[in-house]
This record gives sequence, C-alpha cells and structure tokens, in this order.
Amino acid sequence: MKPPYDITPKILKLITSISEKIGEINATFLDKPSPTLRKQNKIKTIHSSLKIEGNTLTEEQITSLLENKRVIGPKKDVLEVLNAIKIYENIEKYNPLSEKSFLKAHSVLMSELIENPGKYRKQSVGIVKGSKVEHLAPPHKNVPFLMKDLFEYLKTDEIELIKSCVFHYEMEFIHPFLDGNGRMGRLWQTLILIEKYPVFEYIPFETLISKNQEEYYKVLALCDKSGKSTFFIEYMLSIIDNSLNELLNYNNRNFNTEQRLEYFKSLEFEEFSRKDYMDTFKDISSSTASRDLKKGIELGILIKIGELNKTRYKITVPNNS
Repeated sequence: MKPPYDITPKILKLITSISEKIGEINATFLDKPSPTLRKQNKIKTIHSSLKIEGNTLTEEQITSLLENKRVIGPKKDVLEVLNAIKIYENIEKYNPLSEKSFLKAHSVLMSELIENPGKYRKQSVGIVKGSKVEHLAPPHKNVPFLMKDLFEYLKTDEIELIKSCVFHYEMEFIHPFLDGNGRMGRLWQTLILIEKYPVFEYIPFETLISKNQEEYYKVLALCDKSGKSTFFIEYMLSIIDNSLNELLNYNNRNFNTEQRLEYFKSLEFEEFSRKDYMDTFKDISSSTASRDLKKGIELGILIKIGELNKTRYKITVPNNS
C-alpha cells in the first residue's frame, strides 16, 4: 500500500530545480569530487547526523578518528562515530531496496550501543518532549509488516527524490528500533538517492538539518497530525536543493592555480582542451586558464600535445617505480 502524501506545486518546482542542479553538477564534473572534498563531506555528514542525536564530538575529533588517531571524549560518543565511519566508509555495500541490508546497517551503526542491534523493537515506544508525548509509535507487533510494506513501496515507479523523503518520514513514524531511528532514516534516504544519483554520496544534507533541528522536528510533528508526509517531502526537498547550491558554490570559490590543477587532476581526463578546463571552472577567464595550463606544464602535471587551436593536454602519470 502506498504511504499517504500529495504532490504539491512546491514539490514539483523543487524537483525541477534539483534536477537542473544535478545536471549542472554532472556537466562540470563535480559528481567526481576531489579526494579532499569527499573526505570533508564524509566528516560533515557523520558530525551533523550524530550531532542531531546529541553527540558532542567536533569535526576535528571525527577527522582524527577517521585517521585512526586517539581521541579523548565520552566513550559512547566515540563509539557512535566509529560505528558511523564503518558505515560511510563502506556505503556501497548496502542495498537501499533490501530490508536485510537495512537491518545489517543498523547492527553496525548501533553495535555495542544498544542490546540486539539490527533487530526490530519488541516493546512499545513513544517520543516524549518535556512532559508531553509527542509521538506514540505503532504497536511493536505491527513493525515487521509496516517495514515490509515500506520496502515494497521503494520498488514502485515513484520518483526517487520523493521515495527517499517518504521512506525517511515513514520510518521515523514507525520507529522500528529502540534507538538509532533518526540516523537510520537519514542514512537510508542518502542510500536511496545514491542509487539514482551517485553525487549524493558527497552531499552532506544532514548539515543543513542540524543547523535547524527545531524545524526538522516541527515538520515531523506536522506530518503526524496531518496523517501524511507531504510537509516532510517539501521540507527535505528544499534541504536537498540548498545542499546542491552549496556544492555548486564550492566550485566557484576562489581557488588558486595549484588548487584548480589539483582538483582537475582528480577528474581523470585522458586528454582535454582549454575549453574543457574552463567548463569545469566557469568563473575563470581564458587568459587565467592559459596561465593555469602553462603552470601545469612547468610543474610536470601536464603534457602539451599539438599547437594553436589543435592544442590538447594530458595529465602525466606519476612514476611509482
């Protein structure tokens, strides 16, 4: 059974905007980010998703843990980060359409943090804010059937952008686990999006959620009251749209020549022209591009082939012998 939601003009407008931005990202090769950007985004994703759940570790401490360095902090917080690193370092191993994979991810994410990680709850749960019960989750005996239906919904021909938001909301509503529901909802939305658009592996939209957690919880509550996920779809699509903006703006930062060459080298072009270089860095002039390429030759990063309008460039292969 399809979960209840409406497709509003706002949702359609956001889907158009997101699709255009994904097109621009693919056209400028930003869907193949440099190793530095990939690492930064992984750190931001882990930091933001766990911060929403009350984790106190900083981005610097998470960086240290990612580099296998010792960090002093609350044992539980360190363990949460180490578990999240295991997931995000091996994200391609998880299948967004598989319930078995979903339970496996929860067992890794919550290992040593709760009893029986990777198993659905066997008791009733509610979310309490202050003295008020904010949300009473469905009875535990219904959880396996509700989750099975939700995974069936993922196999429908609905647009992935919408499916990812609906899954995130419905999973939060069902609250299938005693703990770890929030981080699993955000992780699984990312996985659903990656399946269709690989660029989402490098977009830490959790950062924007963590900047305004109140809004996140407010929208979840609004959906609970309305009995459908429409508001949450609108909210999450605008978060995704803004995250794509940030990635596109990252490409227009004031890189210096060496940074541009280093970034371009990571795109692994076999052969390219000055125009290809300028298509990647849309904010530079043709004379700046020429200076960059000349510098690349001087630094031994590039080799020049041909002359005048037939000039092409190749990236040198480092000699590892």
